[in-house]
Amino acid sequence: MPTLEQSVGRFSRRNLKNAASNYPTNQKKVPRRLAWSSEQGLKSTRHQAVRPRVITHCGEGEDGAIAAGSIAATARLPVTVLSGFLGAGKTTLLNHVLNNREGLKVAVIVNDMSEVNVDGALLGAHLSRFDDSLVQLSNGCICCTLRNDLTTEIKRLAQDGRFDYLLIESTGISEPLPVAAAFAHVDDLGESLDDIAALDTMVTVVDAGGFLKECGGEDLLMDRGIEAGEEDDRSIAELLVEQVEFANVVVINKTDTVDAEELKVVRSVITELNPTARLMEAEFGLVPLKKVLSTGLFDFEQAGEMPGWIQELGQKSQRKLVAPGADLSATNNHNVHSFVYRARRPFHPARLAEVLGDEPLWDGVMRSKGFFWLATRNDVVGLWQTAGRSWRGDPFSPWETAVLGEDGETSAMEQQQELVWIGSQMKRYELIGALDKCLLTQAEMEMGTEKWAEVFEDPLPEWDMEEHEHDH
Repeated sequence: MPTLEQSVGRFSRRNLKNAASNYPTNQKKVPRRLAWSSEQGLKSTRHQAVRPRVITHCGEGEDGAIAAGSIAATARLPVTVLSGFLGAGKTTLLNHVLNNREGLKVAVIVNDMSEVNVDGALLGAHLSRFDDSLVQLSNGCICCTLRNDLTTEIKRLAQDGRFDYLLIESTGISEPLPVAAAFAHVDDLGESLDDIAALDTMVTVVDAGGFLKECGGEDLLMDRGIEAGEEDDRSIAELLVEQVEFANVVVINKTDTVDAEELKVVRSVITELNPTARLMEAEFGLVPLKKVLSTGLFDFEQAGEMPGWIQELGQKSQRKLVAPGADLSATNNHNVHSFVYRARRPFHPARLAEVLGDEPLWDGVMRSKGFFWLATRNDVVGLWQTAGRSWRGDPFSPWETAVLGEDGETSAMEQQQELVWIGSQMKRYELIGALDKCLLTQAEMEMGTEKWAEVFEDPLPEWDMEEHEHDH
């Protein structure tokens, strides 16, 4: 029977595949979320769709500072996607690219959640002097409500044949994985964006001065008034982590706003979250263009294994727990480290809820993710993830069919807890001890699975398995 470790890579690839296969319907579907924060407790919410408005603008072109011949000749239009939280410097970096492209004919898609696309307007004033196309996708997000519009515009620009490159700037609250999934989706005619446009590089821009604070916080997007809809329950920490985890290149921008020590910690955290990403430091978005254009770094097969939590589960040499009091200098990098929690008994839901609400216990935890086993939902694999102070627990799949083989056949996954923790100065052994107390005792184990659901209090939000099955 495959273990969680053996199946985790396949799970992540399936996650990307599912996002692609659900691509056309996800615009209308409002997925259910389970969330916890120390302020609001456990809750069940749904994302709310936003009505989109699309504006198209075309201009004329001029020489810059990168040779058009440096882009490898291809029948497909190469694409770089820029992601990053609000204020990280995506537009500044994009302007830098446009000012230094030396004859490269570039098309640009800019996404903004507001009805008035300010970034698009600024770029439009610049691009009006060039033979380029600027597409503004406003009043919605290209990772959800505007994904069909994004697909339409990419097809149009690729089929136009006038452009050497396409740059896509996502809104600050956009997650990059659904954008990448647009390229993998195969329509009813057997066609995909990947046939005419090559996703080349996923770039995430990070604000050096704000990254650690936001990742350690518990603010929700709705607390700042920047949510995608009325019931968008995502935390800012969760969003930032998702943006970093699904990147080929991470640009640590505004390095002039932090000292050398804090910059080292930022680099260490990003490396733990995404060990395969190329890191660059920048001020005012000034990076070598060859580092973000035509890198050839994006690969759909490897994309599903980008996050550090997946690599951590797959590397046995990094999985051994260090005894209390041992020297952790070999596993710590500027006090940033990771560990894996494993157990072969289910969690008691009421005791787990108490641990989730113990705010001081979570100090220093920036990310945790993996699979968990809940006694009252014994038949279903739970997908666990935290970012900052926010926790999510979602149904993944029945244990019996949780592993998707390369041949498309499913098989059972071994029941256990397997959670990766990433953070700085975490209360590691207190966390392990608290989680151990959530496990069923021997007497509780002997009660049997049917009694677990009947007897144990379960304060965690219910799982909508019917909707979950539609997702997967």
